[in-house]
Amino acid sequence: MEYQAKELFAKHGVTTTLGTVVTTPEEARAAAEEYGFCVVKAQVKAGGRGKAGGVKLARTPDEAFEHASNILGMEIKGLTVNRVLITPATPPVEEYYFSFLLDRSNRQYLCIASVEGGVEIEEVAKTNPDAVKQIPINPGSGVDTDKAREIATEAKFPEAVFEQAVTMIEALYKVFTDEDATLVEVNPLARLAGDKLEALDGKVSLDDNASEVRHPDHEQFEIKDETDPLEAKAKEKGLNYVKLDGEVGIIGNGAGLVMSTLDVVAYAGEAHGGVKPANFLDIGGGANAQVMADGLDVILGDAQVKSVFVNVFGGITACDEVANGIKGALEILGDSATKPLVVRLDGNNVAEGRRILDELDHPLVTQVPTMDGAADKAAELANG
Repeated sequence: MEYQAKELFAKHGVTTTLGTVVTTPEEARAAAEEYGFCVVKAQVKAGGRGKAGGVKLARTPDEAFEHASNILGMEIKGLTVNRVLITPATPPVEEYYFSFLLDRSNRQYLCIASVEGGVEIEEVAKTNPDAVKQIPINPGSGVDTDKAREIATEAKFPEAVFEQAVTMIEALYKVFTDEDATLVEVNPLARLAGDKLEALDGKVSLDDNASEVRHPDHEQFEIKDETDPLEAKAKEKGLNYVKLDGEVGIIGNGAGLVMSTLDVVAYAGEAHGGVKPANFLDIGGGANAQVMADGLDVILGDAQVKSVFVNVFGGITACDEVANGIKGALEILGDSATKPLVVRLDGNNVAEGRRILDELDHPLVTQVPTMDGAADKAAELANG
């Protein structure tokens, strides 16, 4: 969230104002009494907060109380606002845009900068694309002072704030690399009265792959009472799980196969009352009994799930291992497994895998040899 991004900015020397995070209108009034003229800003992980009515100026503590009362509890892009940030109002003289991001397609980093618009950067990109500079960054050499000057020059930062821009670019790059981020964005990067350059807003996306070993401190940014309980449970078990709004639980091995499975289930569901996938769950190459049990335990804990589709293409993990994993999972779960499982196995050692499940002859398990056929069966069972 913005206030958390600003904490990371301040940690690395980016000029910003932290403000005060509050969860009640009374706390908003108290903060406004300290700051005077201030801004009340909704804290959710979404853009367009201002256009949605989630950012308001307050000239008095009573106005801050009123704005906080209206903003707290509102929904912005499906996200409920549970906290607001109160900061001193610092009207910008000019608004700029600046970001570092991971450019996967070109295997490099990318800097995007514009001095012709901040919060309306998307419109600027459409109407005046030359004003939005895209500057490749070699991850090996990174951004030192010389590269920061090159970026500031290409972006055409005004002379009055040029040296501040160079310093801020270096600091933002430190946020990007030292924190293992995939995105660091300032929008707007503002030129204030007196030619002071400040990050008035911030967005940071952190790479979860770096969290446990390199950045255990990043756990502080997770707001546990706002995390979906099923996603939290899956995370504890080391599963790659994302909850969706559907009725067919999905388990697969490999992100590409799982994504394809979501598509075929959604397509098959059109003929069965419009049922949809309930989740993304990639068990990777470790489909042993415990991993399978953990996956089923999470999926079966979703009240919306009516059936489960296990779609596995045996490779490094052979189909007989997967079949034994399903068998062991059902033994581990016992009576808590109550929803039908449609299993499609193919690939390495598929004949033995299918034999194991045939021999198991579990009343909840239905084997279907093809992906499309299995998706159709899972959708039918979910609709029934």
